[in-house]
Amino acid sequence: MINSDLNPEYVNSFLDYSAVVLNKSPNSVKEYNYDLNMFLKYMKIHLKITKETDFSKINIRDFDIQTLKKITTNDINSFLSYLALNQGSKPATRARKISTIRIFFAYLYDQKLIDDNPALGIKTPKQEKRMPKYLSLDDSKKLLSVTADENDENKERDYAIITLFLNCGLRLSELVGINISNIDFSENKLTVIGKGNKERTIYLNEACIKAIQDYLSVRPKEGVKVDSKGSNKALFLSKRKERISNRMVQYIVERELMKAGLDTSKYSTHKLRHTAATLMYQYGHVDIRALQELLGHESIATTEIYTHVSNEQVRDAVERNPLNGV
Repeated sequence: MINSDLNPEYVNSFLDYSAVVLNKSPNSVKEYNYDLNMFLKYMKIHLKITKETDFSKINIRDFDIQTLKKITTNDINSFLSYLALNQGSKPATRARKISTIRIFFAYLYDQKLIDDNPALGIKTPKQEKRMPKYLSLDDSKKLLSVTADENDENKERDYAIITLFLNCGLRLSELVGINISNIDFSENKLTVIGKGNKERTIYLNEACIKAIQDYLSVRPKEGVKVDSKGSNKALFLSKRKERISNRMVQYIVERELMKAGLDTSKYSTHKLRHTAATLMYQYGHVDIRALQELLGHESIATTEIYTHVSNEQVRDAVERNPLNGV
């Protein structure tokens, strides 16, 4: 939850603009707020407005527009240097904060609150390309098997969760946000709300349909909470009969991974999304554009990482040729 009382008014206006005009998700708006709070607190130290060095004790409510106008490109680069050298922030983290700062200053400039945009010359740090971690086909089958065999009152729910992750490549927030009304059983399809509040359709295979129907047959019908989370509409419920939380789903996945003897330091809910995408590409011969649509990627470049996984396997196959080194 964002405490707007701690922000200058122009920050709150920007957050409202991000939610309403840019149609950013609540999570994105929350990240913007966090990034800007950190940035402005650093600026109070950097510009010698405060002698306080403990970020948690620095108040930015009084950071006025006139002071904001003094910020230069070099000041922003100083913040990024602080993140890299003092905070040990990875390139991906710094890139996200740069994105926030760029959008923020572009907004201020468009609103004529500042005369120049100091963020225009900021460069995004080069990021390492990492191959996504994912479960093998055998490990995926093993995970489904141990979840199906568990002796627990929530067995059907947990199996449906694992099945949807591994078959559909859902994000954690997308799975938690599923309402029963989002499922069209006549067409075997599911509507989810992804990043940027973008709606997309995911077609469900027989395994998903069966897992969902098995769970719905035991899903609580009485005493389900009617609350701000829309628990009465939710597909997946907790023991308290309210919409399941992100953390609870993460716990379920971690528990089942441990039961399957899989390394929980390497695998997570997001790695199950990687697994679904990789298995579909490698075994289903899915077109890269279709995979992009399924995963809800804005850029095809994001989806292409799964083709790189396949290329790495091809390279490995050549290296393992028995004639290599003869």
